[in-house]
Amino acid sequence: MAGELDSSKPLSGLLSGLAQDAFHGHPGITEELLRSQLYPEVPPEEFRPFLAKMRGILKSIASADMDFSQLEAFLTAQTKKQGGITSDQAAVISKFWKSHKTKIRESLMNQSCWDNGLRGMSWRVDGKSQSRHSAQIHTPVAIVELELGKSGHESEFLCLEVDEVKVNHILKKLSEVEESISTLMQPA
Repeated sequence: MAGELDSSKPLSGLLSGLAQDAFHGHPGITEELLRSQLYPEVPPEEFRPFLAKMRGILKSIASADMDFSQLEAFLTAQTKKQGGITSDQAAVISKFWKSHKTKIRESLMNQSCWDNGLRGMSWRVDGKSQSRHSAQIHTPVAIVELELGKSGHESEFLCLEVDEVKVNHILKKLSEVEESISTLMQPA
């Protein structure tokens, strides 16, 4: 049994399956599917605790967003722990995390964002060519286009036309926010 669970190819596949299920939203990956495809000789009563251990390790690594030195320390501790993992398993987990960290992190970030985010912004300054009041024609205006959206969904665009008075007001508010942040960041 231990030799079967130490093999690197099935363990790498198991970690990929667990990541697909836990982080990438593919709920069709079941315990039975993983066992039958990757560890068909291992009985379910022996596979279940192994699966739970690997799931726990992967979730711990992902939730802490471990860098590689933290990962090595964590995996070393896991190999020394009674009922922990073998050094071969630690090597497979390390290799898996090094190649999948970015995608798992992005997925967790996307899952934690409920609202739309700013995807892009463009702006330009134009001269106003039409207005109800002739005095406003040829006055400078800032055209701001915001691209809003959630990952995996289509973007929405918001276009704003801002005159000089509104630009100055926005700049004043941004300065106040910057001051507040600076005040909060200063040591007491």
